[in-house]
Amino acid sequence: MTSIEFNKAVVDIQTSLKPIAYKLTRDSEEANDLIQETLLKAIANREKFTDGTNLKAWLYTIMKNTFITNYHRLVKRKTFIDTTDNLHFINSSKHITENAAGTKLAMDEINDAIKDLSYEYKTPFLMHFKGYKYFEIADILNIPIGTVKNRIHIARKELKGKLKSYKGA
Repeated sequence: MTSIEFNKAVVDIQTSLKPIAYKLTRDSEEANDLIQETLLKAIANREKFTDGTNLKAWLYTIMKNTFITNYHRLVKRKTFIDTTDNLHFINSSKHITENAAGTKLAMDEINDAIKDLSYEYKTPFLMHFKGYKYFEIADILNIPIGTVKNRIHIARKELKGKLKSYKGA
């Protein structure tokens, strides 16, 4: 295939590249840029194309690889590397340190409410909370499984009533 024939075939396939380019970039202008870059690479690397093979598939491969390369460049460009001596930029970032006082207060409130439960409700509730199955709790405490379920239900109901954050829910 001569250079003129190759260039004409590449230009003829150009319109069929548009949907895939748009699917990759999700932007019409970027899709056009990707197609243009693909065609330039194809024409520049004409000697790498083997006559008798699928030109369209070859162009799709060039386009996909070009898109991936451009994407990696974009990601790399957005990566910030602090080259200052004292790492000023890293230390001045927008990191947020959260105050866990509210969480601690809530956990204290929950633990106090659990301590106030009577033994017959607290034990099955804590065992279930730790991951024991109903039948395992029934075997360990030597009580029927229905009683276990009932006591856990009552414990939850009492805790819900005692905890301020759950009142009215």
